Amino acid sequence: MSAKTHPFFDMHTHGFVRVATATPRTRTADIAYNAKGIIEQANAAHDRHVDLLLYPELCVSSYALDDLHMQAAMLEAVESAIETIRAASEDLTPVLVIGAPLRRNGRVYNCAVVVAHGEVLGAVPKSYLPNYREFYEKRWFARGNNCQDLWLAVNGAEIPFGTDLIFSATNLPGFTFGIEICEDFWSPVQPSTMAALAGATILLNLSASNITIGKSDERHLLSRASSSRNLCAYAYSASGFGESTTDLSWDGQGMVYELGDLMVESVRFELKPELCVTDIDTRRILNERMRMGTFNDAAEDAGRPEDIYRTIGFDHAFEQGDFGLERAIRRFPFVPNRQEKLDEDCYEAFNIQVDALMRRMLATGAKSLVIGISGGLDSTHALIVAAKACDMLGLPRSTIRAYTMPGFATSDGTKSNAWKLMKAFQTTAEEIDIKPAARQMLSDMNHPFADGEPVHDVTFENVQAGLRTDYLFRLANHHNGFVIGTGDLSELALGWCTYGVGDQMSHYAVNAGVPKTLIQYLIRWTTRTDQFAPECDAALEEVLATEISPELVPAGPDGAIQSTESIIGPYELNDFFLHHILRWGQQPSHVAFLCWHAWKQADAGLWPHEFPEKGKNAYDLANIRGWLEKFLLRFFQYSQFKRSALPNGPKVSSGGALSPRGDWRAPSDAVADVWLAELREKVPESS
Repeated sequence: MSAKTHPFFDMHTHGFVRVATATPRTRTADIAYNAKGIIEQANAAHDRHVDLLLYPELCVSSYALDDLHMQAAMLEAVESAIETIRAASEDLTPVLVIGAPLRRNGRVYNCAVVVAHGEVLGAVPKSYLPNYREFYEKRWFARGNNCQDLWLAVNGAEIPFGTDLIFSATNLPGFTFGIEICEDFWSPVQPSTMAALAGATILLNLSASNITIGKSDERHLLSRASSSRNLCAYAYSASGFGESTTDLSWDGQGMVYELGDLMVESVRFELKPELCVTDIDTRRILNERMRMGTFNDAAEDAGRPEDIYRTIGFDHAFEQGDFGLERAIRRFPFVPNRQEKLDEDCYEAFNIQVDALMRRMLATGAKSLVIGISGGLDSTHALIVAAKACDMLGLPRSTIRAYTMPGFATSDGTKSNAWKLMKAFQTTAEEIDIKPAARQMLSDMNHPFADGEPVHDVTFENVQAGLRTDYLFRLANHHNGFVIGTGDLSELALGWCTYGVGDQMSHYAVNAGVPKTLIQYLIRWTTRTDQFAPECDAALEEVLATEISPELVPAGPDGAIQSTESIIGPYELNDFFLHHILRWGQQPSHVAFLCWHAWKQADAGLWPHEFPEKGKNAYDLANIRGWLEKFLLRFFQYSQFKRSALPNGPKVSSGGALSPRGDWRAPSDAVADVWLAELREKVPESS
């Protein structure tokens, strides 16, 4: 099967739905002109493979018509326009959600009309009608809040009508949407909440909403809150150029949020029609609902809306193929990505660790903090957390008893880095050479290395790692202190730590909730924001420039040192895998699809602020698949027993932690077969 036809490359395979907001060209009360503008946007959306297209409120007639809403000629023209739009939709992919005034039993309702593939699927009336400031909708429209289990005649056809409707694609699981109109989401009790509790993963708001100073921020606030609280995607489309400016003005704002994240936003005050397009991850939404019991409890307390709402099913005529992904994907999901909030986010992450460590220091009454300094990233970050904790408690940094413990493979560079760090941070610094003790232990074990053979197996490595931890624990006893753990979240996920008397164990694990990619970024942040003295910054920069290595195996004949990432994979990929599996519970094929789109081109997409150019990597699908397979084995099958005995340590990121007392609980004797089989079956070996 070619790459172009393999289901893996089709976003719909992974539960994505392409959603767009439209700002069509309109003219006040010009029904034919407006219908033409609606169809033009539908055709443009079809060309971009959009699945669901949202228009503004009353876009067929125009919104700001005042008493023209009561004119029979205008209302009949609207119905004729709906028929024109229906006929035009027959060969188009998008499901269209348009705004129109409709009559029923001598009343006029402000409605959202759903049109799909040549069929009018139903109409949802507005529940709450504004009757204050510049809006007097009760003069013209009837409330639709009590319209349930009703039907409406439109152009001779009976269609479902009411606020009890949600719409669902029968051939695309997860593509289920509910509707509310403008004022509805300013209400204290938002109608769309019930639609979400009934199963809608996407909520739509057709809005007119004239623009005033600061109103755009309010729309963002409400849309973000709606998507976050209702665990859904929330799309909002406001009226734009062409509405009457007799007393008001319009900006045509469109936006889509997903679970509180802004996915896309339109350019406001545009003269020309505009589409605002993004791909919504319905599996992410459904997985979050599955994990969050509060959402399901709320559905139960609301009387199980899925039993009350009418679900209007339709066969979605989407085209299959590789149409890319209209969605920004964070390469580094654990790293703060809001440039305007960067300092605030980094400050918060760093001080979560500092605050937690201070509490442990006060609770234990310890006289010292014992830490092993290797000159690598993790111990460096633990050191700066300890230094800041001492500063805030008014303790001298000599309270930190820092030890560098060179072994058989310790390089001059990392040893030098360790000493520079310990001196720059004014710790009580010492060096303990563990090689004699290691030789003695290896000799007592009759290990071949003791006889001069170059056997550098796991026993050889763990003798060194274990001795270092053993020394630290006894030094803590000797100096009335406790051992600060340096291992990070990424290592715990991969089991890349020595169990028991090794770097898996400590008295308090300050880095246990921080992945490797975040540690790198936080260290950069401390230097950039002058958290410490210049001599400290210089030492930190040297650590950042050093290749990640456990330095337990001596360099080879060519001088190459042991490389962690060549064994377990790039940390930037492993952290990506971890986030999407731990936080969202995604299938391996889904993770691979996201990862491929995030990492396939180094020159595309956004990188974290001030990310170094030389670190901007790219990975093809074969590499991603291979490293993901190794991650699944290590995470699900090989490493849980180490996490089950995890020391205390603070959770830092909403992406999750691996404490058995918190975010992740799993049996130590599980196998990874289910995840490996899904990956091998659904992800091709190359693109």
